[in-house]
Amino acid sequence: MRHRKPNRTEKLADDLAQRILSGAFPIGSLLPAEPELEREYNSSRTVVREAIKVLSAKGLVTVRQRHGTHVNNRDQWMWLDGDVIRWLAADRIDPQELLAFSEVRRIFEPEAAALAAVRATDTQRRAILLSFAAMSASQNSSEEAIAADKAFHLAILEATGNPVLRSLRRAIEAVLDALFPYTIDRYAANIDNHRLLAQSIQDKDPEAARRYMRAVLGETEDFLQAMALDPVSPAH
Repeated sequence: MRHRKPNRTEKLADDLAQRILSGAFPIGSLLPAEPELEREYNSSRTVVREAIKVLSAKGLVTVRQRHGTHVNNRDQWMWLDGDVIRWLAADRIDPQELLAFSEVRRIFEPEAAALAAVRATDTQRRAILLSFAAMSASQNSSEEAIAADKAFHLAILEATGNPVLRSLRRAIEAVLDALFPYTIDRYAANIDNHRLLAQSIQDKDPEAARRYMRAVLGETEDFLQAMALDPVSPAH
């Protein structure tokens, strides 16, 4: 997927977020004062303030007048925010955090698949089939496989017809981006579950769609649980 070039505010917010995640700015600590950040990043006060606002809106920091900007505990972060997930994925994400994202998928994706089986239009059903065909054809390319797998799950989300689920698209895309590099080794083993899931949606069978989505996610979660017990670095 092609992304637009980030502006100065986004770049500064990204850098500060990565310093928080790396522990350079520990939980509970104060970020440097605005004038110091202006000098360090050769940025205007407006850019610095806007970057801090971004971090504050996503729960990473709290700004208190005359008390500075404090780094928040991780349980205050907006974990389903697309940028927060992207920042976590860019760092050395903890296997337990990967499992947490997988658990969230298990909560709603089977129901999303069931909704798609009932509500998808003919065009949306074709999009799901085409995404699965791309998955099948891309097994020898990790990059293409990841893109196709993501397109498949997002096509199902779109086919739910639920505006709340659709509004989560950016967060779910970020979750999938975070998970897939760690689970690509299970791709081939999970292809048949995806095929059965796609077919159940074509057959307008919500119970089967729910069951096969659980099977898809179960394969991934089993792998992540094993990795959490014996952590390894993802293949890149």
